[in-house]
Amino acid sequence: MGWFKRDNNSAKVNVDALFLGPKSENQGFFTNTLNFLMEEHIQWRRDFHPDDKPAVSLEEQDEQLYKDTLRRTKETLLELSGKLKTTSMPWFSPRYLGHMNSDTLMAANLAYMATILYNPNNCAFEASPATTGLEIQAGKQLCTMLGFDANKGWGHITSGGHVANYEAFWVARNLKSFPMAVKAVLPNLVKGLDDWQLLNLPVSKVLDLVDKVKAANKFDEVRALSARGVGMSKENLGVLLVPQSRHYSWAKAADILGIGTDNLINVQVKDNYRMDVNVLKATIDKFIATKTPILGVVAVVGTTEEGAVDEVHEIAKLRDEYEKQGISFYFHIDGAYGGYARAIFLDENDKFMDMHKMKHRWHEEGIIHKDIDWPPIDVYEAYKAFSEADSITVDPHKMGYVPYAAGAVVMKDRRILDLISYFAAYVFEKGNDPMLLGSYILEGSKAGATAAAVWASHEVIPLNITGYGRIIGRSITGAQRFYMSLKAEPAFEVNGKKYIVHPLTKPDFNIVDFAFNAVGNTDLAKMDDLNEKLYELSSYNSGPVYANDWITSKTSLATDAYGDAPASFVAVLGIPKEQWDKQKSVYVLRSCVLSPWLIKNTTYNEYWGTFLKIMQEKIGKIVKG
Repeated sequence: MGWFKRDNNSAKVNVDALFLGPKSENQGFFTNTLNFLMEEHIQWRRDFHPDDKPAVSLEEQDEQLYKDTLRRTKETLLELSGKLKTTSMPWFSPRYLGHMNSDTLMAANLAYMATILYNPNNCAFEASPATTGLEIQAGKQLCTMLGFDANKGWGHITSGGHVANYEAFWVARNLKSFPMAVKAVLPNLVKGLDDWQLLNLPVSKVLDLVDKVKAANKFDEVRALSARGVGMSKENLGVLLVPQSRHYSWAKAADILGIGTDNLINVQVKDNYRMDVNVLKATIDKFIATKTPILGVVAVVGTTEEGAVDEVHEIAKLRDEYEKQGISFYFHIDGAYGGYARAIFLDENDKFMDMHKMKHRWHEEGIIHKDIDWPPIDVYEAYKAFSEADSITVDPHKMGYVPYAAGAVVMKDRRILDLISYFAAYVFEKGNDPMLLGSYILEGSKAGATAAAVWASHEVIPLNITGYGRIIGRSITGAQRFYMSLKAEPAFEVNGKKYIVHPLTKPDFNIVDFAFNAVGNTDLAKMDDLNEKLYELSSYNSGPVYANDWITSKTSLATDAYGDAPASFVAVLGIPKEQWDKQKSVYVLRSCVLSPWLIKNTTYNEYWGTFLKIMQEKIGKIVKG
């Protein structure tokens, strides 16, 4: 697939030229290019065996029923356009700071629309001779960005983070059970190792064992006795440890892949919503004491509710310490949201930069404003340690600014595919790339247009400081400014009563959670009611979204998910501890700041002033109502 490769790592980009824009500022380029791509496809059809006669004659096209059918098609599409314009969410606008959505890249949109006319199915190469190669190339690009060796690793596009997480769990499950299956078929290969040792082999050692089994021509026989063939139990695979902040897809994965949700163990987070590594260690020790294996540990980089970044480096160190004691587990990073942010840490040679030199470049080149104190050292070290993981989830349709549906999963060692493959299990096609993707992934039929969109984005925008780093920088700067403005906002008066606003925590990434409260109110239920009504007035619930002047999202932070981590937050807003102990949850407004437009000082200053005025007006309506 070398003919897809282009050396563009040093190609700096102008972020304003990458998007259609809030007011369609790049309409001319977008429209002209789209027309060209459509004409290219139309001409392609005409040029395929040009001597073939048209299937529809001019006389047939002139028939009334033919015209009526075209008219009905046009009317339906016009109706669809009207529905889309009046009820769709305006992701492109800086007035939208809700879910993980923003303006999408022109390169991705145009690539998707151009490719969809060819309708490739990336399940098999013969159904997608162009886009299968693009998917493999995009997977290699993601491997490099996330710290893996692209020549040894493996990555591909999924429909989203759900499926990507399922695939990571799938390989972890099959890998954990493989050594015990080897013992049943080829005991000499694991001679001297008891069952506990076999259940705690490091990932690299298990994959070396896979190679030996294949050399003995017993791979299919052994694999049939692994979890893939005979299922699994807690006794032979153990438990999966995840932070309380984990995405709900992990509960689904535990259900679907047979571990059971009882064996999905939530680890307490700290008040910054990162997994508490000390609690993680205590949890592992507890299971070791009962001879219960640890199937895997999941770190989240960019939690979906707070944008927190788990301390990947500390978890990696912890695993190293346990491996010295003969204990090991699979290590996965759920970077569905925050994974693309690693681009901002990489130089033009894809090398992770020194903190001091990196910040100097950010400030010199306007990537992150010099007044923004980011990243915290733990966030920097967490991204630096990505290469210590065995697999990573990342979603191009989030911080990759690619249209839905585009998730991805990358794996450190491509040999792991042998444990999940179907159809000629461990046979790779010429060039050492698995072109029959359907044999190595959970999904069957899948749109080649998605792979084209991701690949095109990566070709236009380098996955380092010169490209995606500049988009990510705008997002982080916007979020930090939002946070600092909330933090600095004094009490304000509405209808003779004072109110305050406070952010949940300083964001590790670009999500800002916050809540309002009336000064002097100590009733948590009343504070929740105020914020819930503010959400109702700041969402589709308040009527047509095009008439809404500010749109956000919301979430609840409850004890069953977070323990007492939110207690310090409600205290800052004037709510006593006994109220938290009574209710055990708090309602917050949640803003994902993906917008690349808030970075501009004029836009931001206007936006922030408008935001405060809007919120005061909404509180006034609530008080009157």
